[in-house]
Amino acid sequence: MLAILQSCSLQGAEAYMVQVEVDVSRGMPAFEIVGLPDAAVRESRERVRTALRNSGLEFPFQRITVNLAPADVKKEGANLDFAIAVGILLATGQLPEDASRLARTAFLGELSLDGGLRPVNGVLPVAYALPGAGIEDLLLPAANAAEGALLGQTRVFGIESLGQFVEFWLGQKQIEPTVVDVAALFAASRRENAAGVDMADVRGQQAVKRAMEIAAAGRHNLLMVGSPGSGKTMLAKRLPTILPDLTLAESLETTRIYSICGLLPEHSPLITERPFRAPHHTASPQSIIGGGKTPRPGEISLAHNGVLFLDELPEFSRFVREALRQPLEQRVVTVSRVQGPQDFAASFQLVAAMNPCPCGYLGDPLKQCSCTPYQVSRYLGRISGPLLDRIDMQVNVQRVEYEALAGGERPETSAEIRKRVTAARNIQLERFQDENIFANADMSHSQLEKYCKLTDDAAGLLAQVFRQLQLSARGHDRLLKVARTIADLAGAERIEMPHLAEAVQYRGLEQFAAYK
Repeated sequence: MLAILQSCSLQGAEAYMVQVEVDVSRGMPAFEIVGLPDAAVRESRERVRTALRNSGLEFPFQRITVNLAPADVKKEGANLDFAIAVGILLATGQLPEDASRLARTAFLGELSLDGGLRPVNGVLPVAYALPGAGIEDLLLPAANAAEGALLGQTRVFGIESLGQFVEFWLGQKQIEPTVVDVAALFAASRRENAAGVDMADVRGQQAVKRAMEIAAAGRHNLLMVGSPGSGKTMLAKRLPTILPDLTLAESLETTRIYSICGLLPEHSPLITERPFRAPHHTASPQSIIGGGKTPRPGEISLAHNGVLFLDELPEFSRFVREALRQPLEQRVVTVSRVQGPQDFAASFQLVAAMNPCPCGYLGDPLKQCSCTPYQVSRYLGRISGPLLDRIDMQVNVQRVEYEALAGGERPETSAEIRKRVTAARNIQLERFQDENIFANADMSHSQLEKYCKLTDDAAGLLAQVFRQLQLSARGHDRLLKVARTIADLAGAERIEMPHLAEAVQYRGLEQFAAYK
């Protein structure tokens, strides 16, 4: 007898429908799975066999053939276990087959040996794919039910075990569809995550805090250069606290990526805080950019709508540093493999930190640098010009004086700074409401000409700076974007000379140009 069910699998960042065809017939006992299954899918034979028996259900001593269509796409993971087990129950007559009900129902889940359903990854991408395939009901592990119900477009039933499913399918047990109030969940999670690090923890460093405020307001990439112990890492960790709150749309985008990677927090199916990712400098290019034999999102995608912090930037491999160039421009990364290209969202804000030289004390007022000019030149040369061009702001971080550490006056809190940042972002949202961008850092050259009007004095200064600093066309545009953000923070309509002059100050590596 033949049973046909609907399930889903993941390919990159997208889910696609899988038709699970189960045929149970006479012949030598066998259990074959075809349709390009990987090792995890093939191992489902043992999980399904044992789970059925331990649930008090019959496993047929016959020839079982399972086909996973489309057969030319590789199937991965254990999320097809549930559908295969249900297909066997239907094909052997242990459950009544309702063709119309099966056509609008999808089954998803991994089986444990006792018949329980374990949670799986990628449920939110699956929820996006189901309505277009005509699926009305989704049956999946109870632990994934809230995540599956986030969109509210499909009825989601959380199933604890095969035994419970059989009772539900036969109408002997009532299971209510899972309903999630996304807005309430979003608000509650944000309140829960409100406590944490704060800009008020940082003493001194007013100039760097100002640079971070500008970077947050315009979504600019930032490079901090300073000696060890000057507070670069401490400052970077507090950047998310002054960024505007995630919108619900951004939250769902970010949650989708974390769902694929199995990194959703246990207490909530929704990511409500801007991500902050800080990979170690020994990370491989695939772990940063994404990839692998079967492409998976990397750190730059996990930082989507948040911050990617690269501490000790020159210590990252050259392949990692240079691979960042394309995602920084296009806000998406394309990973190409034999099976085809996969696009992963990578709209992140880069914050990097580095020492000015190998010993770390070049330009330090108290400790003398022990590096030769050649060593400094080689160290700074690790940061290529094209990569540096894509970093809008470069700021020098000086060591904190004792008076600043011992001072009794408490610095501004993150909430106070975030108010100014949010006000500037609101100006940009209004400005770009018809442009399909959301921050100054995303402006194209034509948009720069439209929205970055300079006063006569500022235009003269820009021409002088362009020649003296030998800026590239991209560096020129980045400078204008930062100046536009400074003007927005000041509430100015046009970019004035003080705004542009301050933006020029954030070309911090120019003071080390003699070594490069």
